[in-house]
Amino acid sequence: MWCPLLVLLAAAPLAAALSRGPIDARHQISRRDALVSAASSIVGSGVLLSPLDVSNAAEAEAVDLAAFNAARISGSAPKPASIATGAARHTIVPNVDPPPLLPIRGGKGGQSTLQIPRVGYSLYKTAPEQAGRCVALALRSGIRHLDVATLYGSNGEVSKPLKLYLDNGFTGLKGYWKDEKPELLEVLDAVAAAGEKHAIQTVGSYRSAAPPIDGSAGRRGRREQLFVSHKLSNEEQSTDPVAVKRAVKRAIAELGGYLDLVSIHSPLTDKERRLATYQALLELRDAGFVRSVGVCNYGVGPLREIEEMVGKELQNLPAINQLELSPFNAHADVVRYCDANGIAVGCSAWSKLSGVDGPSEGWAVLSDLAKARGVTKAQVLVRWSLQKGYACVPRSGAASKVERMAIAENSYGGVTEAPFVLSEEEMKVLDGLDVGYRAGKLGRRDGWGDADVSGPSWDPTEIS
Repeated sequence: MWCPLLVLLAAAPLAAALSRGPIDARHQISRRDALVSAASSIVGSGVLLSPLDVSNAAEAEAVDLAAFNAARISGSAPKPASIATGAARHTIVPNVDPPPLLPIRGGKGGQSTLQIPRVGYSLYKTAPEQAGRCVALALRSGIRHLDVATLYGSNGEVSKPLKLYLDNGFTGLKGYWKDEKPELLEVLDAVAAAGEKHAIQTVGSYRSAAPPIDGSAGRRGRREQLFVSHKLSNEEQSTDPVAVKRAVKRAIAELGGYLDLVSIHSPLTDKERRLATYQALLELRDAGFVRSVGVCNYGVGPLREIEEMVGKELQNLPAINQLELSPFNAHADVVRYCDANGIAVGCSAWSKLSGVDGPSEGWAVLSDLAKARGVTKAQVLVRWSLQKGYACVPRSGAASKVERMAIAENSYGGVTEAPFVLSEEEMKVLDGLDVGYRAGKLGRRDGWGDADVSGPSWDPTEIS
C-alpha cells in the first residue's frame, strides 16, 4: 500500500538533487533514502512545539473511580490560554505552508483557545497487539496527537507506552525500539527533527518547547505537549448524563491524566441521545475533566441541532468535526457550515480508498501525481488536507517494515519539507476528483457497523 517518498531535509547536496516539479525517473532518489541520509546531519529531539504556555488546573470534582483518581493525580490538565472577547470563532484557512498547530475552542465555557497538532496518528483498525509499538514509533517520529476511541479497543495497550513516556521520557520506550532496524530509527529521528525545524520557522509568536528532561521531573512538560483525542461509541451515548460521564471517566482512568478532546463518534443514535451526550460532555469540559468537545461524522442536520441547543452561546459549538474527508468526497456543505461557525475540520484515515471498493479512476490520478512527486499517495492526501486548512490523523500498522516506515512518512515532518508543496494546479486536480464518494460504497466502518449501512449511497453525514 505504501511506496517510497521524496523529501528535502536540510543537507545542501539534497537541495541540489531535488526540485519542485515532477522528477525524472532516472534521477529519482527515494524519499526514504533522503531521510536516512539527512538523519546524520539533523540533531533533534522529535519534540514538537508545546501547544500552550500552561499552568496547573484548579482541583476538579471528586469522582468514584479509583483508577480515575490515580490518573488525575498523575497528570492534571493545564489551563488553556485565554482569547479575546468576540474571538471565539475560528475559520478554516487554506495555507500552502501550514504551521504545526491548529487553533480550536475549548476550556471552561469554550472561552479559550487550544492548539491541536495538525497531523496526528489514528489507532483506527490497528490491532491491539500492535498498538503499543505504533504509539512508541509515532512518538519518536515527532507525533504528539493521538486519536483513540472506545470502538478501537486498544486504549489499554495505548496507555502502556504513554505511561512509560510520560514517566521516563524516551528512555522509557527503549523496550519498544530494541528490535527495530537502525535505518527505521534514523528515519524517525530525521522526520522528528525536520518537523521541529519547520515548526520553529512557521509558528511565529509561539515558542519552541525545550526538550523535557528524562525522568519524572519532565513528566508535566511531556504531557503538556501531547494531545489525546478520544471518541465515545454509539453505545456510550445516553440521555443519562451520569452514564455519559462515567464512560468518559473510564477512558480517562484507562489512558491516564485528562483528555484534550472528547468527541461523539457518530450521529447514528437519535436526537435526544446526541444532544444529551453533548451536553454532558460540555459539563465535563467546564469541570476540567476534558479540555474540548467535538463530534465526528456529523452532517449539517445534527450540527444545527447543537446550534439550536446552545442558542447564543456559540462558544459551545463543537471544537472540531472529524469526517471521512478526501478529494473524492469533499463534503462541501459540511465544510461550509463548519467554516461559518468556527468549527475546525479534521480528516480521518483514508486506508479504504485504495481498496477494491475505492474510487478507482480518481485513485489512478492521485497515484500518477504521487509518482511524479516521488512521494506516497497517503502523503499527498495528508499534504492536501493541510493545505486545505484541516487537521488529519493518518494511520498505519506495525506488522511490516513498510507499515512502520509509513508512520514516519505521514508525520508532520514527513510532509512539510520542501519540495513537497502541492502547487495550485495540483490542488485543483485533486479538488476536481470530488464525486461525493459515500461511506456505504467505500465500506469503511468507523463509528458504525454493517447493520447501519443501508446501501452504497449511505453516508453518516446525511443522518437527519
